[in-house]
Amino acid sequence: MTRYDSTREAWQDIWDAASVETELRELDYARSRETMNTYIPYLPPQGKILEAGCGLCATLIYLQRQGFRVYGLDYAVNALQKALAHTPGLRLQGGDVHALPYANGSLDAYLSFGVLEHFEHGMQPGLKEAARVLRPGGILVLTIPYPNIVWRLVQWRRKRSGQGTLTDDDFYESTYTQHDLVREATEAGFEVLTVKPTSQAFTLWGLGGPFRAPGYYQTSPLADRLGSLLKAIAPWPFCFSTLLIGRKRLD
Repeated sequence: MTRYDSTREAWQDIWDAASVETELRELDYARSRETMNTYIPYLPPQGKILEAGCGLCATLIYLQRQGFRVYGLDYAVNALQKALAHTPGLRLQGGDVHALPYANGSLDAYLSFGVLEHFEHGMQPGLKEAARVLRPGGILVLTIPYPNIVWRLVQWRRKRSGQGTLTDDDFYESTYTQHDLVREATEAGFEVLTVKPTSQAFTLWGLGGPFRAPGYYQTSPLADRLGSLLKAIAPWPFCFSTLLIGRKRLD
């Protein structure tokens, strides 16, 4: 089995163990609200919006409730089935983000939240497919993990102990600096509008102990307070993920 296949299988297992209700509650966390409040103003109110790699569709459900015309695609069909059981009538389709079942220039916005870092061949094929299906001027919203100071410490410790850089040899996940992410988006045909470091408190959550609260990936009040300070004084070193908003070039 290739690492692509094992990563795909791992996501199917993850979604089997998760719930739509829990994913929706996470959207009420401060870090999620901050991210959504940044990108939602860029979304076309009447446009056709795709979330590619939508999983259990929490974001898609939220946006649909806000009146957006959203569609979802994921290769984990079990996740789509759970989402439909929770919210019948969602516009969902099984498929691969590298071979989207949409015509050239047929979409107005493309959303990708923590997806393209999971492909060992890199994000360029997925980004170019996003550019293909977007109309000129269409909006790209992308979040990708950042190699923050905690991630770098974990990598250093693993190398010191003779381990590989992946925490799970069967599950692929990479990180990108803001400069690498901008370069990737530009190469794929996008004009970058916004690049923002996010979720500093969640980086602290990764340290465990006093930075974690009971609940699903819930940060503690201490992590939230310290995260707010870090966002002001050292936003990139402690950023958990980068939010990039781009626009498909008109040429």
